Amino acid sequence: MLPPTTQRGALSYPNSRLLREAAEDTLISAKMTDLGISLALLATTVLLCEAMRRLISRLFSGKDYGIYLVEIVSTYQLCACTHELKVLGEVGRIEQHIGLTLTFIITVVHVITFHGAFANPNGALENVYRKNITGKSAVARITCMFIGGKAAQLLAPHIWSLGLSDHHLRHARFGFKCFSPINGSLLEAAGVELACTFTVQAAVLHIHKLDERFHAPVIAAVITSLVYSGGHISGAVFNPIMAFSVQFPCSGHTFLEYAFVYWLGPVIGMAMCILLFDKVIQLLSGKSTMGLGIPVVQKKKIQ
Repeated sequence: MLPPTTQRGALSYPNSRLLREAAEDTLISAKMTDLGISLALLATTVLLCEAMRRLISRLFSGKDYGIYLVEIVSTYQLCACTHELKVLGEVGRIEQHIGLTLTFIITVVHVITFHGAFANPNGALENVYRKNITGKSAVARITCMFIGGKAAQLLAPHIWSLGLSDHHLRHARFGFKCFSPINGSLLEAAGVELACTFTVQAAVLHIHKLDERFHAPVIAAVITSLVYSGGHISGAVFNPIMAFSVQFPCSGHTFLEYAFVYWLGPVIGMAMCILLFDKVIQLLSGKSTMGLGIPVVQKKKIQ
């Protein structure tokens, strides 16, 4: 017969292991529940925005200013979904592969549903350069983007305050505070944003060579890869409006520092890409993409 202490140890060890396993199962179950709630919010946001776009299309069919309303709605969709993904990743602590999968899926959805909206100032600036839209139209569109991004920034805390999931409750408990995702120097972060924008812009310039069915998944795959490779340095946003909505409210850096990283970096990256393919390569090959009406597929990263 085993000594009493050994008996107690033999009995307590399996019990403690079962308790740990039960706690782990409960934690996994809670995470899956939170993930499901976030997915439901993302789906609801997209469906409501799509309904708004269709309504705008019917009410303002044939009217030029309809596209400006679509720009507001689409930018709101982009930023609102990114806000939710950011909280899911930072507060919900979901695994990286799940976060990247969600980034890919939601990017495909954005590209498919935007209906001509840019949701990125770089898209408007490029189309001015290609003379597809006027400078006045670009200014109006960018203004609409700021409206959509600001609306997402203001409404997100109200949605989180409903306490639909545990990570929403935790986020509310700390006053919806967020912190700068910049982990390197400002120059390094700006360089990452520049490089990411350059890469996506290059993909966009050549996407017309592929079958249209592959446009959205290819762009989404490029963006997801960039988020994976550059996210730990700057957050890999490479969209000035999305950064304004999601990153600028976070503590850790000043407005001008964020502007340097998330506005100047992407604009320079886009300009360098266009300069390379429209000027440098033109000189070498005698060809130009200017005036070809290359479609600009708009891009979105969630964090």
